[in-house]
Amino acid sequence: MRMRMEPRGLEAELMKSFMESGVYRLDQSDVVFIDPVRLLNDSYSRFRLSPSAYYSRHFPPSSTQKRNRKRKRNKPRHAPLNLNERELCAEERHQQVRPLLLNAHRKLLEASQLLRILPRIVESEAALECRERVVNQNFVELGSSWRAPFCEIALCNGVQDEVKNPQGLRSGLSEGRKLVPLFDNIISVESDDDVEAEFQNVIYVLPPKSLFLMSDLRQVRKLIAGDSAEGFNLIVIDPPWENGSARQKAMYPTLPNRHFMYLPVKELAQSDGALVALWITNRQKLQDFVVKDLLPAWGISHATPFYWLKVKPDGSLIGDLDLFHHRPYELLLLGYVNVDFNSECMKTIKHLKESGVIISVPGAYSRKPPLGKLLEEYIPGQRPSRCIELFARELVAGWTSWGNEPLHFQDATYYLGK
Repeated sequence: MRMRMEPRGLEAELMKSFMESGVYRLDQSDVVFIDPVRLLNDSYSRFRLSPSAYYSRHFPPSSTQKRNRKRKRNKPRHAPLNLNERELCAEERHQQVRPLLLNAHRKLLEASQLLRILPRIVESEAALECRERVVNQNFVELGSSWRAPFCEIALCNGVQDEVKNPQGLRSGLSEGRKLVPLFDNIISVESDDDVEAEFQNVIYVLPPKSLFLMSDLRQVRKLIAGDSAEGFNLIVIDPPWENGSARQKAMYPTLPNRHFMYLPVKELAQSDGALVALWITNRQKLQDFVVKDLLPAWGISHATPFYWLKVKPDGSLIGDLDLFHHRPYELLLLGYVNVDFNSECMKTIKHLKESGVIISVPGAYSRKPPLGKLLEEYIPGQRPSRCIELFARELVAGWTSWGNEPLHFQDATYYLGK
């Protein structure tokens, strides 16, 4: 007879698995807590992502938030009165998902060992200087300028003799360099090791077997495989949705939503089918557009909502769950394209039936957590899976990344030497 593991023993096993994988399954359910830094570091052999560079946002402690709440107790915390029809729909949808999110958060708060080490995972004093040095290149502006065709990036081949800086990164790349066009050009890292690249005196770290195309929407069709059997079976999409917020427009440029209908999702997908993961904001107008127009245009079926719940290093939510315009969660819509649900490949994977919840401490503004390991049991087709991210802002080992700034988070000052 199999002995049932005691709660403390089970939590210890879960913690051991989390420290190795970056994924903590809460109560063996469809609720997971993840450390994106651990997940992303699986892509690298010689470097590791700095925790403090990733977790660059500052959140006030919960006690401060409670004091402020007492001072503002006369101000509305929940949905305002006199909502219009679309806002009423948004509030109704929030009330439907609220119990799921509260239950997920409760399970996190019950994971005492995880909560004890969480602040130490997020903060790393040794990396604070690294975070302050990060100055991002404006690839979006550069790629749309007259200079774009003349821009070349230098890829480093092999070991260099340069003196390394304290982070273990080379201060310059001069020998064994290969110059290639940066924009509108498919760049593939063939090495089984991390590769360093240099552009305008800035060093970038490229993970092994990664491939990227830095271009605008007109060039994405370059990534469609000549043989549909060699297409992608996981397609992650994080569009720069149209938004009236001046602050968001200042952070990154957006596109009119209808432009996304022309993404060649079906052509990029493998003929045996692909899982599509689409990040969506909480605006009801956008969600209506996605369900009524975008998913049919892409041929997506069996759409299932997952949720990304954002917490602080102490485990509390980053904001009031019921705050109308600033919910502490985002929607991740999963669905299938080019799939025959009676095929053999679909019988070997876990089917999308119920909503799941992903919990993590958020990184930089609009930076989403990595999804590959979390979704692998839902992906149809060949193994290892062929994965692509559209509108990517970082690279992953073995993945294809497309967008107008896939090197955004590859700046070497985000990394430390192992």
